[in-house]
Amino acid sequence: MAVRMNKAWIPLDDEHVSVLTGHLGVYQLGDCEGKVLYIGVAGGRSRFGLKGELSNKLVDNETGATCFRIEINMAYRTRHIELLQAFVHDHGHLPASNIDVDIASLGRIRPGG
Repeated sequence: MAVRMNKAWIPLDDEHVSVLTGHLGVYQLGDCEGKVLYIGVAGGRSRFGLKGELSNKLVDNETGATCFRIEINMAYRTRHIELLQAFVHDHGHLPASNIDVDIASLGRIRPGG
């Protein structure tokens, strides 16, 4: 598995979110140019998993996101941190809407490619 999430972006709308399942995993929210605005996790305490988390983002879209991509992953906490670390490595800061994460608490990785 690649360190960065390279899946295609999906429009963030009722039609595409309604077909998601309740699986656990990670997701990214982006703008119309594909810029990552938020990296989130649907964990064991998430009601209805990825579908529930993204449904909530549709209702309360503070990020201004227009698209999303997901990754079903049972090691969701580790994968979430890994995605945040890769983003920091590439950009020098967290995504604009990840204000709930302390950058100092993240370890550092040096992903290839």
